[in-house]
Amino acid sequence: MINLHFFPSRRIAFYMVRLFLSRSLAVLVALVGILVVLDLLGNSGEVLAHPGNGDAELWLYAGLRVPQLIARFLPFAVLLGTLITLAGLNQHSEIISMKAAGISAHQIIAPLLLAAAIVSLLHFAFIERVVTRANATLSAWSAVDYGPVPDETDIRNNIRIVHGDDLIFVSRVSGRGSDVRLAGIEIFERDGGTLQRILKARSGRYAGAQGWTLEGATLFDVDSGRLQTMGSVRFGAGIAPDEFTLAQVDPDEQNFWRLRETIGELRSAGRPTEMLEANMWHKLAGPLSTVLMPLLAATAAFGLARSGQLMLRAVIGMALGFTYFVADNFALAMGNLGAYPPVLAAWGPFLLFLLVGEAVLVRTEE
Repeated sequence: MINLHFFPSRRIAFYMVRLFLSRSLAVLVALVGILVVLDLLGNSGEVLAHPGNGDAELWLYAGLRVPQLIARFLPFAVLLGTLITLAGLNQHSEIISMKAAGISAHQIIAPLLLAAAIVSLLHFAFIERVVTRANATLSAWSAVDYGPVPDETDIRNNIRIVHGDDLIFVSRVSGRGSDVRLAGIEIFERDGGTLQRILKARSGRYAGAQGWTLEGATLFDVDSGRLQTMGSVRFGAGIAPDEFTLAQVDPDEQNFWRLRETIGELRSAGRPTEMLEANMWHKLAGPLSTVLMPLLAATAAFGLARSGQLMLRAVIGMALGFTYFVADNFALAMGNLGAYPPVLAAWGPFLLFLLVGEAVLVRTEE
């Protein structure tokens, strides 16, 4: 008699979820541990190159990199954890016993799909609350060559804008709106494409309609070759703060809601937003890809283990999973280039492989 319930019995469901979560966690810990060690081997020299840095800074660097690695490789870990779980159940004929009891293929993997959905929600929350902050902190720290970690928030590094003929370079921009602060300012004043003067300043703040007040300024005149100490000067009456704050936006350093606000500000300023929109939608589609992994790896659960095809089925499941990651990265790259619409770039691979996994499962097992 066929079991019409979507899930198998509670005991079987909890048993499979426990195996799935424990194996996925073990794979994730192993992957992240190996990758952190390799990353430290490659970058420890740069961290220790700053005077005074030592073991504490290495631990800080590792602590900032671990959230990035967890967020990136969690779907891989779920894919491999699912393959290990289902291959083991098949190897010990537990899948055959379930099917003999009238449990369908969808009912067998249903507990794994539910567990993966919960993991994807935790994955999204982890990215929003932890990973974006770690990315912003690490970016600001690397911009000062791993010196003292800046305390400011909303930091953007190495900003370049064009104002008329003038080129403006700013090492660090912090704050928002009228509270924007600039540090490490270089202004190359040109006339008809010919460099006339170079104005450098230690810091700058927005002074409303009067432009920007620059402190610790020096002026070098190219024609005379004379360097002049200016102290405090005014510059850029027509430059609004958002020209600095919106000049360079890293979607990995902003959560979903903050990125959505930034896109609205850019759109109001008449600037292109397609790349950021693709990354915004991918903040949802990326964690949700965890739900796909049990479906794509389900081929390892079925077929007779003694037929000699268990390894082949596991390889097919792994190939489907890794093909999804390749297609997802390719679509996102096309979205960043403007070749794909943002929504298609973010959601297209997910929907495609959802249909592929379902079709494979239905055709081979149902």
